[in-house]
Amino acid sequence: MFAAERRQLILEMVRANGAVSLRELARVVQTSEVTVRRDVRALEAEGLLDRRHGGAVLPGGFTRESGFPQKSHLSTAEKTAIADLAAGLVGEGEAIVVGAGTTTQELARRLARVPGLTVVTNSLLVAQALAHANRVEVVMTGGTLRGSNYALVGSGAEQSLQGLRVSRAFLSGSGLTAERGLSTSNMLSASVDRALVQAAAEVVVLADHTKLGSDTMFQTVPTELITRLVTDEPPLHDERAAAELQSLADQGVEITVAGPDADASGGDGPPPGRQPRRDMPLPGQRRTQNGGLGPQLRSASALADVPGEQRARVADLRRR
Repeated sequence: MFAAERRQLILEMVRANGAVSLRELARVVQTSEVTVRRDVRALEAEGLLDRRHGGAVLPGGFTRESGFPQKSHLSTAEKTAIADLAAGLVGEGEAIVVGAGTTTQELARRLARVPGLTVVTNSLLVAQALAHANRVEVVMTGGTLRGSNYALVGSGAEQSLQGLRVSRAFLSGSGLTAERGLSTSNMLSASVDRALVQAAAEVVVLADHTKLGSDTMFQTVPTELITRLVTDEPPLHDERAAAELQSLADQGVEITVAGPDADASGGDGPPPGRQPRRDMPLPGQRRTQNGGLGPQLRSASALADVPGEQRARVADLRRR
């Protein structure tokens, strides 16, 4: 493929999806990430797109929200690895809330084998993933269906969450920065996500590396309320993404990174032998940067002591 053809295809992908990772671009155009990075720089110089941490976005600062068909084909390997690790945080008999999104849908597929689990969700996709799980109780919120992401939103959804208290909330979004926390492009979705946060003692954000440093219109979870971030390992050259992880860790967020060798469960549940974590924070109490961490977890505050090309990697959490 000639450079002009390759760059046109890259531009079409970014326009269609709003944001695309370098890994995904390299896979589609069948070339190396180094070549794609060079193409993205050329397109940015022409004002046709903006470079972001490990990817490219539409120009203009704030990324727009893609529809479900586009999102479902983006960063699929990364979402799988994130979902595998996040599932290991959920234990038998827990009650959790799970927000809308393609990454949380992947998580739901892996929760089907957790006995005695109760999942409260406003996502039809999450509910569908758990519909045939005999040992999992699914509780749907009320609300108005938002067709672009198959989620229930509005006052009905928010009111159904009042008085609810669960152990953890698992949320994703369109962007994540240390300055503003998690954000999304839709006001109604943001409002429901804030209600989900209020119902949980611990907030776990699921976000692949392409969302690090991206900022969208509506804040859903400020950084000080995020207990843990589960993400994938950014490319080795992406020092900006590593710096964003460091900034989040400096503000007390526990960082869990899925490396390229992370096990995949195939969507059937957590890998055999994985033990759930039980280090729950007290309701309303902010976890300290290193508080409650077991030997299987290192806070990303330790990244400063790791060589630059490995700063994004933290400990493997798959076993206690």
